[in-house]
Amino acid sequence: MSKPKNIWKEFFKDKKHGGHRCSSEGFLAMEAREKLYHLDGGSTLLDFGCGAAELLTYYAQKYEQLVGVDFSQSMLEEASKRIERKKCQNIDLILADHETLWENLDTSFDRITAAGVIQYLTFQEIDAFIVNSSKYLNKGGKIVLFDLLDSRLYPLWKIGLFSRNASCLSILHKIGFEFRTIISASLKNHPKDILGFAHNPYKVEEIANKHGFRMIYVRSMYYEYKYHAIMFRA
Repeated sequence: MSKPKNIWKEFFKDKKHGGHRCSSEGFLAMEAREKLYHLDGGSTLLDFGCGAAELLTYYAQKYEQLVGVDFSQSMLEEASKRIERKKCQNIDLILADHETLWENLDTSFDRITAAGVIQYLTFQEIDAFIVNSSKYLNKGGKIVLFDLLDSRLYPLWKIGLFSRNASCLSILHKIGFEFRTIISASLKNHPKDILGFAHNPYKVEEIANKHGFRMIYVRSMYYEYKYHAIMFRA
């Protein structure tokens, strides 16, 4: 499975907001509560792909020390403003991607997390991310990957199955209109109308198991076609 070179970096180069379903503080607070539940404790946290720190500033209320990482300078500039506005003095920011991150770290963490960014990595890159994360994970720590696109559910979401106004007629119409492109893209793990890949959770679990982690996955509460992968040492 190949990745279009640097397309996702180019896409996010000048972005200033994360790809949350809603940017209101009320929604962000709810989303953060869900994710904090799955993070389930620890005192230090690394957030890879922190974006504009929309979730990171909520995590800061529960952790002693946090590091936010993003490859986008514009995102980190917005993150700095939000961190200052929220008076979060326990957050450090690093400009790096999934390859350069590790050379910028000098400490380990109880939790290493990423929300909505693993879709931009191939299976091979996810494998490397887990290997590198394990080197900076404290004993009893967890790697928690949030909001991975589910290759099985994305086509169902695309045809409107999860829509509040779903009806047999509307679903059949969308199936007829997009059947070939939806199925073809799903089989290739590369939906045509998103940037990145949809990853079957069993494949991600296979990678986690290979490196000595157990994994459980749960459906996202706020994104019907996404799931969370929670990894911990067996």
